[in-house]
Amino acid sequence: MHTARRGGRWPSVSALLALALLGLATLLMTAAGPAYRLEWLSLSGAFGLLRYGVYAAGAAAGLGLISLVIAAFSRRTGAALTGGLVLIGSVMLLIVPLTHLQQARTVPAIHDITTDTEDPPSFRALVEAREAAPNAVAYPGESFARQQREAYPDIAPLALSMPLSEAFDAAVAEVKAAGWELTAVDNGIIEAVATTTWFGFKDDVVIRLRESEDGVRVDMRSASRIGRSDIGANAARIRDYLTALETRAQSGE
Repeated sequence: MHTARRGGRWPSVSALLALALLGLATLLMTAAGPAYRLEWLSLSGAFGLLRYGVYAAGAAAGLGLISLVIAAFSRRTGAALTGGLVLIGSVMLLIVPLTHLQQARTVPAIHDITTDTEDPPSFRALVEAREAAPNAVAYPGESFARQQREAYPDIAPLALSMPLSEAFDAAVAEVKAAGWELTAVDNGIIEAVATTTWFGFKDDVVIRLRESEDGVRVDMRSASRIGRSDIGANAARIRDYLTALETRAQSGE
């Protein structure tokens, strides 16, 4: 009977252990970004924290599943419920890093995207900030351009049928609406810094507006300061901004 009682307690113990692992995983994964932003950890240290969080979440998912199965057979409702909730929570926690991993495998390892690969907009006000960062100030050239054309064929200049001054005002307003830090506004050039929410990575943006035969041509460049691959973030930023700007221009805001 003593052995049976010990066997009967096992689902509850394993479920509680799985719950503790889930709590640890949540703490490690959520703390990684803020710890880097607050400069408590280096980037490699923060990624290490994130990696250990993923390991803990995976262990929690496995133990939660085991607890659920054993508790179901031994009719321990509480332990089964705990194991099931831990399994669901672990899977939800793993969705974000696994999604990023999958995304990284489907896009090229580039971090500088522009609508004009032959004459990309140049940074001016942000030169000093970019010189202090690992990634280059100048556009990397044809190697990036070729990969961009293959991966993001839709990234192209935006044509607006309106006066340059109105288009420029709309472009500035859309930068502010996007929540970016406006750095410089000068002679058809807008520079801004977009900061990611979790890790606080800074990506630099330069927007160039020129008069054309049909009105105004808008070119844009978005480049990460660190990291070999942006996992598609800069292309998505350009795509979203130009779509929003076109909508704003058409609505006359």
